[in-house]
Amino acid sequence: MIKENFIKLYESSFRDNWDLPCYSDYDENINYTYGQVAREIAKLHLLFKHCSLRRGDKIAIIGKNNSNWCIAYMATITYGGIVVPILQDFNPNDVHHIISHSESVFLFTADNIWDYLEEERMQGVRGVFSLTDFRCLHQRDGETVQLFLKKIDDEMQQAYPKGFRKEDIEYTTLSNDKVMLLNYTSGTTGFSKGVMLTGNNLAGNVTFGIRTGLLKKHDKVLSFLPLAHAYGCAFDFLTATAVGTHVTLLGKLPSPKIIMKAFEEVKPNLIITVPLVIEKIYKNVIQPLINKRGMRWALNIPLLDAQIYGQIRKKLVDAMGGRFKEVIIGGAAINPEVEEFFHKIKFPFTVGYGMTECAPLISYAPYDEFIPTSSGKILDIMEARVYKKHPEDKLGEIQVRGENVMAGYFKNEEATKEVFTEDGWLRTGDLGTIDENDNLFLRGRSKTMILSSSGQNIFPEEIETKLNNLPFILESLVIERNKKLVALVYADYETLDSLGLGKEGEIKTIMDENLKTLNASVATYEKVSRIQLYPTEFEKTPKRSIKRFLYNSIAVD
Repeated sequence: MIKENFIKLYESSFRDNWDLPCYSDYDENINYTYGQVAREIAKLHLLFKHCSLRRGDKIAIIGKNNSNWCIAYMATITYGGIVVPILQDFNPNDVHHIISHSESVFLFTADNIWDYLEEERMQGVRGVFSLTDFRCLHQRDGETVQLFLKKIDDEMQQAYPKGFRKEDIEYTTLSNDKVMLLNYTSGTTGFSKGVMLTGNNLAGNVTFGIRTGLLKKHDKVLSFLPLAHAYGCAFDFLTATAVGTHVTLLGKLPSPKIIMKAFEEVKPNLIITVPLVIEKIYKNVIQPLINKRGMRWALNIPLLDAQIYGQIRKKLVDAMGGRFKEVIIGGAAINPEVEEFFHKIKFPFTVGYGMTECAPLISYAPYDEFIPTSSGKILDIMEARVYKKHPEDKLGEIQVRGENVMAGYFKNEEATKEVFTEDGWLRTGDLGTIDENDNLFLRGRSKTMILSSSGQNIFPEEIETKLNNLPFILESLVIERNKKLVALVYADYETLDSLGLGKEGEIKTIMDENLKTLNASVATYEKVSRIQLYPTEFEKTPKRSIKRFLYNSIAVD
């Protein structure tokens, strides 16, 4: 059990960092110090008390990353409630289901999302509040929420006659073994489950971030991954708030243009990201540079290449704010070409691995200890093993246990039983190996692995990575049809049109050439029989992984 009490970490931080900047909304001139955040939390606690909320009551939050999202989350856990963060990408049906399934009594929501929700489908919700200004958007019949909020300043004056001071910060005493978070996953394989995370699971990740010095007092971070997802939440928000870091919340889709501008302005000390963001930066910033004729020529000269790589590294580091100690990439597999190039230019990056069920971290190594193609080292508070069905198998399922592992799935004993082995290890569903130094190497998901007719293991993600590096292919999905592999491809139609190559016959010729190139680079049993063009982008999870289950039964011409 982690020694530090999860809730008390924040009681101490709000006191110790009272005058320091805490949360800022990017481009909106909204800024809070730690003291101001503590005061807002105190207001919400008065509201919760007025409504007789009890420890263990669920409070749901849905909306873009902003200061009020963070304040609502902090107010919930420090009161003793269970927070239910909902990804804003979920459709209204899923949102209604999660609110109902989680038994949430309060909902904090973005105004634009509230427009699409229906009160009658959320019978258990007593009050709904805006994430813009905490005004009450809806109250259940018989509730007095709106009336109370009108006199909230008077209530604060009565509760704190000398004004709200740092000495007034006193949060509930709740042991780390209590569930504090219900995180509903939306994986690449389908149904959303409520992951029950305890104070110990959350403290395991946060104290790891503190102990390894990922973030410190006076540091700055730019939060652009959705906070309703475990990865961005654990480090950009929870670890940052526990140590006195200043969090700037982007609140926008991180396109390369927007994010590079934000990096330049915020100058973060640590960058937490997913492969898609870093791959887009590589494609938009690096590739045009190295594809220039003179540059390609110079890179072939041994004495010049190191110098040029150094210049490229500096250009990239400066473009990302110039002050970060490392970039941590997680959430999905990184493109090997991008990883190899970053390693070649000595860019300070590392790749970690985790899952919502571990709140989320399982493995990580600092960039100067990171082994390329690995996913870092197993954390010292975690254990991992490779389970093989047959001793002669090269790969096995990664199974883990330790401080970060969840309590189970909410109201779903069957799914909980299924995900744990009889001797108590969590099945990750990922296949890979672990070396003698505890470095973890992943190959793919056991659920997506295809067994060839000759008995070979085929990992479609590896073939897709090769395809995505070929001309005019934005993304791809390899599926099996009639014992043959078929690649669904979403082409770069915009670029094709701009070059006058948008006719059907011309695109087919280009894709036929891509197919030949691909099949020359893969094993015989991995050869793709044909490329079929797909008209739109593939639907994705918040981690930007393709929702493969949606395409498993798709018809192929």
